[in-house]
Amino acid sequence: MKQFIHKISGLSPEEHGFSHLDFGATVKRATYLDTVPPERRGRWHGRIVPIKDLTDVAGMPSTYGSIHRRSHATQSAELVRTLLTEGAIIPGKTATSELGMTGYTEPVGLPAPHNPLWPGEARTPGGSSGGAAVAVAQGLVDIAHGSDGGGSIRIPAAACGLVGFKPSHTPIGGMLSAQGVLTRSLAETLFAHNVERLARPRTLRIGVIISPLLAHDMSRSDVATEAIRATELAANTLAAAGHDVIDLDPGALDAAGLFGSFRRVFSAKVSRAEAPSSDIVEWFRDNAHSTPPKKDISRLEGSADELRAAWPVDVLLSPMLSHEPPEIGSFTALGPEQDFLTQTRWTPWGSIFNMSGGAAISLPLYLSSTEETPLPVSIQLGAIRVDNRAILGLAQQLSAITWKSGTTARR
Repeated sequence: MKQFIHKISGLSPEEHGFSHLDFGATVKRATYLDTVPPERRGRWHGRIVPIKDLTDVAGMPSTYGSIHRRSHATQSAELVRTLLTEGAIIPGKTATSELGMTGYTEPVGLPAPHNPLWPGEARTPGGSSGGAAVAVAQGLVDIAHGSDGGGSIRIPAAACGLVGFKPSHTPIGGMLSAQGVLTRSLAETLFAHNVERLARPRTLRIGVIISPLLAHDMSRSDVATEAIRATELAANTLAAAGHDVIDLDPGALDAAGLFGSFRRVFSAKVSRAEAPSSDIVEWFRDNAHSTPPKKDISRLEGSADELRAAWPVDVLLSPMLSHEPPEIGSFTALGPEQDFLTQTRWTPWGSIFNMSGGAAISLPLYLSSTEETPLPVSIQLGAIRVDNRAILGLAQQLSAITWKSGTTARR
C-alpha cells in the first residue's frame, strides 16, 4: 500500500488516470484487512482495484465523466460490494468519458488522462475505460475495473498495451455492456474472472477478417501495416497450434444493418440525459428515440445467429485498432457526427461482440522491430460459437508472442 501511495503521489491526474483518490480510506481499509485471519480472507484480499467512474462506490463522488454530473454516492453497486466482501481495496475512481459514450477519455471539466506508451505526446489512452488503462499501464495497479458497451475495455487495452477481456453477456432488451477488467497479463485476467486452470482448446475453426467491418468507407488498405502484421502473426501461430484458420468474406454479414441498429440502441441510452452535456452526447441525444426501437432491439437479440449464419467459424480474429492512438482532442475537433464516424474507423471490429454478446479479448502482441523500445500491437479474438474459456484458452496459446513488460510506458 505504501508503494502504491508513493508512486501515485508524484503523478498528476493526467498521468495516473484517477478522477478521485482517497488515501485516508485506502490506508484504513488496508490496516483493517491486515487484522483479518487468513482462513477468513477472500479471493481479492489486499488487491488494489480502482473502479471506473460510471459505477458507484459508497462515500466517493461519481462524475459519470462530467463535472456537471458529479454526485456523492451513498450506496455501492453490486459489483463493488462483491469486491469488498472478497477483501479488495478500492483506492478511488478512474476517469471515463461522459456517460461512457466515446472510445476516448476526455471527461467534461476534468483532466483527460494521457497514454503512458507515448510520454510527452498527449495521446489518448482510448475509452471509455481510459483512466483504468492508464492506472494499469503506469504500473500503479495490476487490475482495474472497466465496462464494455461498444469496446470500452478492449479499445483502451489495445491503446495502452494491456489485456482487455469482455466476457460474454446476454443481449436481451438491447443490453450491450458487460463488466470486466484491464490487466497487464492474462494470468491477472484469469484470476479476475475466477478461472483457475484452462485446458488446451479443442481444434477450432478460426476466421480472419482484416478489412474494417463497421466502417464502410474503409478498406484493408486503410488498416495500419502493423495491425495487419499482428493479425497475420496471430493467425499463423494459431494455425501452427493445430487450429483451422481461414480468411472470411466480410461482405457475408450485413454489418451496416447491424451497426445501424446498434447505433440507435446505443444512442437511446442518453435520450433522457439531463445537465449540460458535451457536444457528442448532445448529438447522440438529439438523434435518439426516447426508447430503443423494438425492431432494433430484436435485431440485436438475433445478431449472434446472424454471425453464425454468415461465417461457419467458431472464433473471429481481427485487429483491434486500425491505427495508433491519436492525440487528445483530435476526435472532438471534428464535430460530433464526424467524431463518431472517425471513432468507428479507428475501431471498426470491436462493437460486433457487444451486439452479439459473444466474449472478446484484446491481446497485445510483440512484433519484431528494429526499435529500441518496440510498442505492442493488439489483436482481437471474438466468440462466434464458443464460450469465455475457449477465448481465454486461445489467448493463452498466443503467450509466446504476447507483449510483456513490467511497466508499459515507453522510456
